Amino acid sequence: MKLNPCERLRDAITTVVTIAEILKNNGLATEKKILTSTVGMKDENKGRLVQKARIEIVLGKTEKFDTRVTPTTTAPEVTANDKDENKQ
Repeated sequence: MKLNPCERLRDAITTVVTIAEILKNNGLATEKKILTSTVGMKDENKGRLVQKARIEIVLGKTEKFDTRVTPTTTAPEVTANDKDENKQ
């Protein structure tokens, strides 16, 4: 099933709000600001411009976030020397 851009935007907003709420409820983030607006998108089925919701959620990290998320969870940085050694 192929989603049109309007459906993808709706799903993206739902996902963003859900993730923000999970982070806040677990004490990993605090809410700094929420901005809402509308954006014009072309409806592929009808070919007309429709207004769709847009949301921007700004969160701040808490101390609990820093203790739970360790630097080892990030991918290791690959340098040019590492790439050259792998070729040999």
